[in-house]
Amino acid sequence: MRVLFHVQHLLGVGHLRRGELLANAMAGRGMAVTIALGGMPVPEMPFAGADVVQLPATKLKGADFKVLYDADGKPVTDAWRVARRDALLHLYEEIRPDIVLLEMYPFGRWRFGFELLPLLERAARDKPRVKCVTSVRDILVATKHPERAEKGAAIARAHLDAVLVHSDPTLFAFEETYPHAEELADLIGYTGYVTEPAERVPGASNGEVIVSAGGGAAAGGLMRAAMAARPLTPLADRVWRFFTGPRFPAEAFEELSAMADERTVVARFAPNFQELLDGCALSISQAGYNTVMNLLRAEAPAVVVPYDEGEETEQWHRSQRMRDMGFLSVVKASELSPPTMAAAIAEALERPAAKRPSIDLDGAEHAARMIEALGKGDDRSGMTR
Repeated sequence: MRVLFHVQHLLGVGHLRRGELLANAMAGRGMAVTIALGGMPVPEMPFAGADVVQLPATKLKGADFKVLYDADGKPVTDAWRVARRDALLHLYEEIRPDIVLLEMYPFGRWRFGFELLPLLERAARDKPRVKCVTSVRDILVATKHPERAEKGAAIARAHLDAVLVHSDPTLFAFEETYPHAEELADLIGYTGYVTEPAERVPGASNGEVIVSAGGGAAAGGLMRAAMAARPLTPLADRVWRFFTGPRFPAEAFEELSAMADERTVVARFAPNFQELLDGCALSISQAGYNTVMNLLRAEAPAVVVPYDEGEETEQWHRSQRMRDMGFLSVVKASELSPPTMAAAIAEALERPAAKRPSIDLDGAEHAARMIEALGKGDDRSGMTR
């Protein structure tokens, strides 16, 4: 079974890591996965279980979503969009997939409709019709354009065979952040959360503090506040590991490294990140999908600083729910300082262990099985976990 999987990352690397886990799970079931990669390559996430085809890459400058830039740092043009659309359609013709898998669109990724809608339309012309599936995280960002949500539902109804929601409704139901979910109920299947495989060997206790920031493009304040808060905490004498992410600015990385001592490690990435979290005394991070699921897998004490610039509401929504369930402590980005960070750390360490509801964290494997069932024509029975 051949799968064409369109993966587009811009600011962070959460989409990329989730895509990698999904691709690995599909490959593990014998599917031939081709990744149409729309962002800049990230060597730390090589998609080892798939073939990767680089589309003309696009990126942001800083955390500004208003303008997309090409690989040379120039604003993308209509000619660039045409070339990229044609490259994606050419890849479709070359692969002749059984499944087209998108992420977010048409519930997000609107700026890539110039290539994704033509791809869906092309798949619809094949006989038999190629199955089209969208992969969606648990929470959608609130929008000031409700007409987009309505249009998304119409596109989904016309072109999609399934909407795989990477969530467990015990924690978040899709309709909480998508107003037209009921209209698409027959397409929606909950996969559970996509995170590290359960069969991995858990990491041994290490007593360290792990400070992380996903991709790291907008994490300077978090890193500096954590470093400055350290002497104010009962964990000041522990080893603190700072993982800035591959997109943390070089100058800020050097500045943070200069503040380190013999009990401080500053690096961009950790291939054994889940293992380190499993045994840590405390995690400090943003509240992105992947990191929070890593925390649930590890059951580690945690402080999160949700990214909330501009119209970004996803991390705030997630962190509030998790705080209310007793899983972690939250510091608002607008209130971030060494004292507020230290206070949140004290709260996290003093919190009694919460009774945890059973939350499905095997979403990659469930999603791969659902996709396989759709490709075999088992449309509905494959949509249950």
